[in-house]
Amino acid sequence: MRRIAVITARGGSKRIPRKNIRDFCGKPILAYSVEAALASGAFDTVMVSTEDKEIAEIAEGYGAEVPFFRSGRNADDFAATRDVLREVLEEYESRGERFDVMCCIYPTAPFVTAQRLREAAELLEKNGADSVLPVVRFSFPPQRCVIVKDGAVQFKWPEYAQARSQDLEPYYHDAGQFYCLNVKSFREQNAMVMKRTIPLILSEMEIQDIDTEEDWRLAELKYRLLHQE
Repeated sequence: MRRIAVITARGGSKRIPRKNIRDFCGKPILAYSVEAALASGAFDTVMVSTEDKEIAEIAEGYGAEVPFFRSGRNADDFAATRDVLREVLEEYESRGERFDVMCCIYPTAPFVTAQRLREAAELLEKNGADSVLPVVRFSFPPQRCVIVKDGAVQFKWPEYAQARSQDLEPYYHDAGQFYCLNVKSFREQNAMVMKRTIPLILSEMEIQDIDTEEDWRLAELKYRLLHQE
């Protein structure tokens, strides 16, 4: 089984400019994904898909490969991750290289670890799954959420208003770190979350969405707390 880690890092970012290479606790945030993938020992190839020369240079400086640049059609705001991944596979195949497992790692995932990447690859192969998705449990039960209607607060689902949290079915969401994919299944289903997707359950301390400046500051605080800086 040949495995490739693909870190998707385009140059454009509207909400946080140059987000993928911005300094995060002392080094470009992209470096954390590259280093985790390399340290895992789970991949034959660790590459960065980008159209940006500066990102490519930084990626290579931390040990990743950038054997080719991403096409313009997959570098704009509307490019789907699955299209970027298909392009990577096709380009490698044109060079005579094929892979059985592909792990798509986001470039802004400083909490991703080598251990979790190894776990995901092992889960995928051991269970014969189409994909492995890292997920985290919602900290507050979504069944007890409220909405604002006509200026007033009301329960979205009144039947759960008095339910105890421990009696409600746990709900999970995508951790936003990576997807581990069976390449054959990915080609057939053209999706990241496929028919036979199994979870890799993470804790709240292992994740942090980074979409705004506030998110960025929270992520750095959490990272420093975890690493006792």
